[in-house]
Amino acid sequence: MTVTADPRLALIDRAADALLERLLAWSAINSGSSNLPGLARMAKEISSLFTPLAEQSQTIALANVERLADDGQLLSLPQAPLLTFATRPQAPVQVLLVGHMDTVFPADSPFQTPHFTQRNILQGPGVADMKGGLLAMYQALAAWEQHPKAKQLGWRVVINPDEETGSLASGPLLAEFAGQAHLGMVYEPALADGTLASERKGSGNFSLRASGRSAHAGREFALGRNAIAALAEALVALHGLNRQAAAGYPGVTVNLGRIQGGGPVNVVPDNAVAHFNVRVADHAEQQWLQEQITAIVQQINQQEGITLELFGGFTRPAKASSAAHRLLCDWLADCGATLQVPVTFKATGGCCDGNNLAAAGLANIDTLGVRGGQIHTHQEFMLVDSLTERAKLSYLLLQRAAADGEQLKQLLTPPQAIALP
Repeated sequence: MTVTADPRLALIDRAADALLERLLAWSAINSGSSNLPGLARMAKEISSLFTPLAEQSQTIALANVERLADDGQLLSLPQAPLLTFATRPQAPVQVLLVGHMDTVFPADSPFQTPHFTQRNILQGPGVADMKGGLLAMYQALAAWEQHPKAKQLGWRVVINPDEETGSLASGPLLAEFAGQAHLGMVYEPALADGTLASERKGSGNFSLRASGRSAHAGREFALGRNAIAALAEALVALHGLNRQAAAGYPGVTVNLGRIQGGGPVNVVPDNAVAHFNVRVADHAEQQWLQEQITAIVQQINQQEGITLELFGGFTRPAKASSAAHRLLCDWLADCGATLQVPVTFKATGGCCDGNNLAAAGLANIDTLGVRGGQIHTHQEFMLVDSLTERAKLSYLLLQRAAADGEQLKQLLTPPQAIALP
């Protein structure tokens, strides 16, 4: 039997209407990262779909995450649980499939309902990033479980609730599960033309809290220590790192995202807070940038009466290519050729849980989800026909991994040891 005559591919095609119907329902569930009731609804929906497919299902509570609020208070934020489903953990080839149930749209967002803008274009919250990807993942696994050689491959699905906020709570578990697998498959959306991500920049989220001394702006101005002024000095210096980096560290970017502070204008402000994001192309850039940020904070703290505190850090190291990663890309290109679907890759400044898996030593392809675009905006869309197209692509990649997994194992550096339960 040739691959193109594989009846499991036809099975995926027949599931198209059911997948779309479920996606419409899922998109209408608000599951913003901080919307715990909405995430609970999504978790129930996901569990009802994946549990019958798996030998093992587990809901894992996650620790609270600390975050600096705009008013300078350090908050301890509860997180929704992580879901994991696994089958055949003793099989010779182990695959980790990763997705997330959260979106960037808060509970009060006006973007709540999916709708068609054209016959093949569905617009809605999470349709591409990544509820459509979760359904493509599911359908690929459902088809794989019908394969006569399914026992050669074991799989674990991990679906976290905090990817859009950096996977701070779920990151340690992602690393743990990555150490039990030979390859990773992540379901972030591909571009609308089908292009997938290869190398990715690393990212960090930081906050600064400036504390000064309050005073009357008229009578006792000299007694005050202006927290906003101190914070502004730091932010100007941070923004200036973009120019400094251009010569020796061209992948570095520092984006000042939000500032808050002060009160009545006739009072010297004693507090101010800022939040910023950084991106780096490799470890050397990350090390240089961390040193520069630390030096700026130390310099501001030399001012009498001023305290500048740094919170946060690098959450996702840069994802570089490797021999194992290039082999996975070649496999996927072969799968695409079988389906007459072009498979191309390009580097991106974005980051995702594929960064986390790579940092843990697991080669992975991290844009196996649906084709779409304008994610993180109220114009987010996905191409409907890519639901089944991407499910078939993943199914064939699973088939290739089962057949040629030993070839991949030889490229792992160091070889991954499977920790059996």
